[in-house]
Amino acid sequence: MSGQSAPQADPRPKIVEALMALAAEQPFEEITISEIARRAGVSLADFRDAFPSKGAVLAGLSKIIDRKVLEGVNDDLAAEPARDRLFDILMRRLDAMAPYKEGLRGVSAWTRRDPMSAIALNSVALNSMRFMLEAAQIDHEGPAGTIKLQGLVLAWLRVLDVWFDDDDSNDRTMAALDKELDRGGRLVARLEDLDRLAAPFKTFARALMQGGRDFNERVRERWQDRASERDSTRDDRDTDRMNV
Repeated sequence: MSGQSAPQADPRPKIVEALMALAAEQPFEEITISEIARRAGVSLADFRDAFPSKGAVLAGLSKIIDRKVLEGVNDDLAAEPARDRLFDILMRRLDAMAPYKEGLRGVSAWTRRDPMSAIALNSVALNSMRFMLEAAQIDHEGPAGTIKLQGLVLAWLRVLDVWFDDDDSNDRTMAALDKELDRGGRLVARLEDLDRLAAPFKTFARALMQGGRDFNERVRERWQDRASERDSTRDDRDTDRMNV
């Protein structure tokens, strides 16, 4: 139909590419939204529809990288140890990040200068690592899972510090990742041992708390019964006075 306009292309990929190009050229905190929009060839209105901030654009990049990694996941490594599966997933992530390496170097330098922004981006990294562990079929639920996730994020940041200055062979990066996963594996093993040792105490604590609730309920009922008795006695006295 001639009266209908063609659907507009999603501006988000162009905005992400523009921000990464600018981050490779200048300090991240000096980049303005207007600059990003001009580099991406979009209006400020289109930028606002796509992202609320520069930080949100970084979250958009993280989702793009997540998707590239997850689309390549298959069952080839299903029989391999969990550590090897995670190693493979994270190396795939580095491959997906390679086109943005210099921009990401700039972002990393910015987070060192701006701790509050680093804290905000930590949640983005946690979400990505949650899906990396899921792709590697590694449990990440519960309190222990939360510690695993945050530990993996910190290990990943140390690996990236090596990757930024590594050559295309990524030999030093692979060695750093290997070392971090070994260290993480030992910490997780200790954590799981502590969790098993603490299991009987958790069961006892739950039973004690449940018993405490039952005791509190019995005390509450007793006081309610006594209050009802006092009210009943008071009513009887009032009735006697009225009859005198």
